[in-house]
Amino acid sequence: MKKILFIYALCATAVAAWGVLRHREAQRLENNQTALSEQVEYYRTRMGEQAASVRALQLRCDEFREMRQADARRIRDLGIKIRRLESSTTASLESKVEVHTIVRDTVILHDTLRVFHWCDEWVTVDGRIGRDSVTCEVTSIDTLRQVVHRVPRRFLFIRYGTKAIRQEIVSSNPHSRIVYADYIELYKRRKRKN
Repeated sequence: MKKILFIYALCATAVAAWGVLRHREAQRLENNQTALSEQVEYYRTRMGEQAASVRALQLRCDEFREMRQADARRIRDLGIKIRRLESSTTASLESKVEVHTIVRDTVILHDTLRVFHWCDEWVTVDGRIGRDSVTCEVTSIDTLRQVVHRVPRRFLFIRYGTKAIRQEIVSSNPHSRIVYADYIELYKRRKRKN
């Protein structure tokens, strides 16, 4: 009788563990569908810096290789194995600056060349206007600060578990605009340590 009860308990534990794993997988897939359908949220920080928030995708290594082939190729070119990767982040910026500056004449070997210069903390513009050509050099500096955090589930005023994983990106350059953001976390089942 004890042997039958032991086998029954063992089977019940295995079924319960299988159910928990299936539930976690279904929850991961549901979170991925939500992340794929969500747009990037744009906002301003208290300091006035432009920021973006994006929900994280949780992909397995084989899913990452299949869905993000170009990223996987770049990572392999760096000498990093995909199975060792923890996460992959992509962000694109666009800088637009309206420049108003004074143009002054400069004589170089009996030829008049008009030169201009404009700069602020983030962008430097140097240019030369010749008789039949214009040469301009624009240098833009930007710092991206990226933070990944967990968003807890809420019931009334109680916070528990993890509802989503989000990435917050803040651009320090006021001329820059975050046009694209992507965060992928590679999903790995935790292995037991013996």
